[in-house]
Amino acid sequence: MKLLVLSGRVPRTPFKLMYRVYKYVLPEVRRELHRLRSLAESIPDPELRTQALASMASKQFHCEGGAVYAAANIEQRHILIPLIVALQTISDYLDNLCDRSTSLDPDDFRLLHQSMLDAVNPDAPLRDYYAHREERLDEGYLHELVRTCQGCVSRLPGYRHARPFVTELVTLYSDLQVYKHIRKDLREPRLLAWWNEHRSSYAHLQWNEFAAATGSTLGMFMLFLAAADENLSEGEARFIRDAYFPHVCSLHILLDYLIDQEEDRIGGDLNFCNYYNDQVTLIERIGEIVQHAREDVRRLPAWRFHRMIIEGLLALYLSDPKVRQQADVRRISKRLMRNSPLTRLFFWGNSVWIRKQQT
Repeated sequence: MKLLVLSGRVPRTPFKLMYRVYKYVLPEVRRELHRLRSLAESIPDPELRTQALASMASKQFHCEGGAVYAAANIEQRHILIPLIVALQTISDYLDNLCDRSTSLDPDDFRLLHQSMLDAVNPDAPLRDYYAHREERLDEGYLHELVRTCQGCVSRLPGYRHARPFVTELVTLYSDLQVYKHIRKDLREPRLLAWWNEHRSSYAHLQWNEFAAATGSTLGMFMLFLAAADENLSEGEARFIRDAYFPHVCSLHILLDYLIDQEEDRIGGDLNFCNYYNDQVTLIERIGEIVQHAREDVRRLPAWRFHRMIIEGLLALYLSDPKVRQQADVRRISKRLMRNSPLTRLFFWGNSVWIRKQQT
């Protein structure tokens, strides 16, 4: 493969990557979030406004972490950063709406997440995404997020070859969000039935690990980065999708669920880390997925960049303050961080520093 965005322009060392993150990515992500926060503050419906603002307040690091992909092509960051921030904000906003929903209607959840599918299809018409729920007045907030994504993907010169695989990943993401938020007695049976439709392709995974993979936006963001190259081919886009899904994506969301265990217990939310027999098994399975993820990205051009993404994921999540507040998670974190490479420790220190600047 000779993708420009995956070769000469990509930062090859943690220092170069973080230089770009501090100089370009973080300031521009925060400017974009400030714009979206101003729009969210004007939402008339109090529940929609609360969840929109809460998603940005508590999950800002999702946008900051996702936008690291823009550091691999600084020249196209004016497209990549607004795109990544807008799609991630849709994801976080809808997750909040579904987690704390006044509804348990799968049609409601499906229509809400149609906004993500429309966002990655520049030709899709806008719809009334709130049609199946009482809270509907958002002053055009969700439509603005969708339009931002559509405008950005239409400017990516290689997007026509990436689009089928982005759509596939968004479809899987939407399926997950529907099944994990319906009535509690239906969640596991529906998730297991869904897993049975896919298990032949991912037989080495457990059902919860596949489900976790579908909940990640990283594969989408990597395909956006690749689509910034006008020479991207369909075969290369498929190769990138396969390098990220399922292992990099599964690792991402298992770590997210790991640190949210207490929060999900209190909220009555499904958590994929609770489906292992014991902590030892959980640690072993995450360790195996880390190894698979490293092997997968090793096949990509500029593979060191993707290896930094993996080490950065571990550092970002295991340094989260939520870890210290949960004794079991703290023990697991120590085990996973044992014998860490210097790159992971470097990203750990930077993750702690960035969080301190937000307080």
